[in-house]
Amino acid sequence: MISLIKTWKKLNEKGVMGINQRNADYILKYNNRRNYPLVDDKILTKERAIKAGISVPELYGIITTEHDISQLSQIIKDRRDFVIKPAQGSGGDGIIVIADRYGKDRYKTVSGRLLPHSELEYQLSNIITGLYSLGGMRDQAIIEYRVKPDPIFKSISYEGVPDLRVIVLMGYPIMAMLRLPTRQSNGKANLHQGAIGVGVDLATGITLNGSWFNEQINRHPDTDNHVNNIQLPLWDKFIHLATSCYELVDLGYIGVDLVLDESKGPLILELNARPGLNIQIANDVGLHKRASIVEAHIANLKRLNKKETVEERIAFSMKHFSVFN
Repeated sequence: MISLIKTWKKLNEKGVMGINQRNADYILKYNNRRNYPLVDDKILTKERAIKAGISVPELYGIITTEHDISQLSQIIKDRRDFVIKPAQGSGGDGIIVIADRYGKDRYKTVSGRLLPHSELEYQLSNIITGLYSLGGMRDQAIIEYRVKPDPIFKSISYEGVPDLRVIVLMGYPIMAMLRLPTRQSNGKANLHQGAIGVGVDLATGITLNGSWFNEQINRHPDTDNHVNNIQLPLWDKFIHLATSCYELVDLGYIGVDLVLDESKGPLILELNARPGLNIQIANDVGLHKRASIVEAHIANLKRLNKKETVEERIAFSMKHFSVFN
């Protein structure tokens, strides 16, 4: 009991946020439930982003009913690669990434499996019936552009597409993490399935040390290359995109997931109204500590009757949350 109390005090001193604190003091406080569909439904998120001029993977088509499944050939046409995903899925479940095609009716996944056209139709049917959706409700299937990872990730990632998670509080980016797929995660950037989380300095976009299954590391387990001290390209655009999502969905506490495409640059992949807490391990700093600084700053702005622009909010975060200051 004494050791548990000491551990709790140590975490509290570092400003580490627990799940109960996250839910009560941030999600319930800042996220109005009426706006949840804007992030839980990837179609609504994408439509809003496109309207706002925010970069997202191109949408090829939407499958809503069993009857619509027959339109798959028309939607993908002669495209050699594409992604099929549930509109309301979570954790990367239900996603099929096609990297190439052979003949008329055979498709190759990024992991090398060959699938007949009938299996894609079967997957679409599973998605529509709600097999992968939140709460098991009927869903829609999205067919969209396949992101091609920037070559900078080739030495520190295993297959799949690395992504960047940025936590944004009331329009202020407070923490960032690069998620790198591994063999164990089957090429998915999902920490619970075995991907690596790597901290990222908010001011510079330089990677810090990483975490794998809640243990701190500095090398990728598959490539054995260092994951730290890597400068992420176009960092200013990444941060600007993430910060702009506050106005996009009007949710005060969100996780913004972005990817870096080799030709299209930074793209918004999806938003999360209940972002996980492992990002603290990757950055070796507590979310509550940084969130408290932002909340105090916002309270001061209210007293002065001031409101900051996206650029001013980014500048504040870069100044206060850089590990290199």
